[in-house]
Formats: sequence, C-alpha cells, structure tokens
Amino acid sequence: MTKLTTTLFIPTINEIDGLKAIMPKIDRSWVDQILIVDGNSNDGTVEYAKSQGYEIHVQTKKGLRHAYNEGFEKIRGDIVITFSPDGNCIPDFIPKLIEEMHKGYDMVVASRYKDDAKSDDDDLITAFGNKIFNVVTGLLHGFPYTDCMGIYRAYRTRFYYDLDLDKEESYKPEKLFQTVLGIEPLLSVRAAKMKLKISEIPADEPPRIYGVRKLQIFRWGGAYMSQVILEYFSKKYRPK
Repeated sequence: MTKLTTTLFIPTINEIDGLKAIMPKIDRSWVDQILIVDGNSNDGTVEYAKSQGYEIHVQTKKGLRHAYNEGFEKIRGDIVITFSPDGNCIPDFIPKLIEEMHKGYDMVVASRYKDDAKSDDDDLITAFGNKIFNVVTGLLHGFPYTDCMGIYRAYRTRFYYDLDLDKEESYKPEKLFQTVLGIEPLLSVRAAKMKLKISEIPADEPPRIYGVRKLQIFRWGGAYMSQVILEYFSKKYRPK
C-alpha cells in the first residue's frame, strides 16, 4: 500500500503566543508539510512563523472559509489535518489521526465528546449547541457523530473539492446571517450523506491558552443549522 502524505494545516490570526507555545510540541517528522495560513495578523504571527522556517500564506480575503480556499491550493498532502494553535488542540493526537487514516478511513475526527474525552473550553451554551448539532446531523444525515463541529480532524484532501466546499453556493446562509462560516459542519454533513468511511477518536480539548475566541454564537449557530437542514432536502452529495 502506498504511503499517504500528510499536510498539517494551521489557520491563524494574531496567534503569536499560541504558536510559540504549541508549535515546539509538534514533531515536524510527523507530517510531510506544515502550512500556516494567516488572516493578516498584526502581532508578529507571520514574522515568527517565517523565522521558524514554516511555510506561510497570508490571506487576501477575510474569514476562516477563505483561509481554506486559498490555503488548499498550496496543500501537497494526500491527507490534511486541520489544527488550531490556541491550545485547544493537543499535538500528541496528530500521529493518532494519521494512524487511523491509514486504516482506510476517509475522515477521522478528534472528538471532544467521544468516550471519556471532554472539553474544558465549552461553556453551557457551546456544550448544548454542539450536542444539538450532533443529534440533528445524525438524525438527518445518518452518521452518529459525537463531534461534527470541531476543527481538529484528518481527511483526504480531495474531498474538499469533491464535496464542493470551495464553492460559494455551498454557503448561502452566510448572506442571511451576515457572517463568514467555517467548513467543518458542512464537511461533516456531506461526508455523512456520501457514506464516506468516517471514524472518531477521543481527544480532550484543553482550555484556550492564547488568542481571542472568535465564536459568533448566534450568527454561526443559525447559519450552520440552516446548512444542516437545507442539505437534508438536497439530492446532491449522495452515493451513486
């Protein structure tokens, strides 16, 4: 079996303290490419990343989804692992995600809620919201996720394009809720609809140690739920 190459994809915006604390814990030999995509930081994030020899791309368009659109054009790995450097993602799970992907899975989620895993970054609102999204996604789209929302996961890079996650029309609720979304909930939904081979591993989420929480609870919550429901009525992204 041909070895799959892996890219660690790290979106940043004003994350210099997180990078300094977290990146030394990542063994560069674990992956074949480390790509940092920055949303125009003004705290020295870009300069620090360059000084450490990391490959970096500075976004031309604002928003997390656009970081993916621009960054994915530069990904060389067969597998991509998406990772946050704010302390929420434990680096030691990177080899475990890769190991699980090499068992033949299309996507492996580092779940904050599987088995004995826990999130120390949740509050009552986000914990309840994540539970609702997991239940609704499972009922409507057929895969029993314990964590369909989280960024920390590995998947085959080509599915970003196969599932049209790069297309503007995939994010119609953005206009109604006046926001820019991430891709993870829609990725979870369309992967389930396509009956891709999905796995989850338990992965604790420590509290954020650096950076500012950028969560727009009500805008994102409304927009993401709209996506989940609209996808139920769409006949696209189903097995042929």
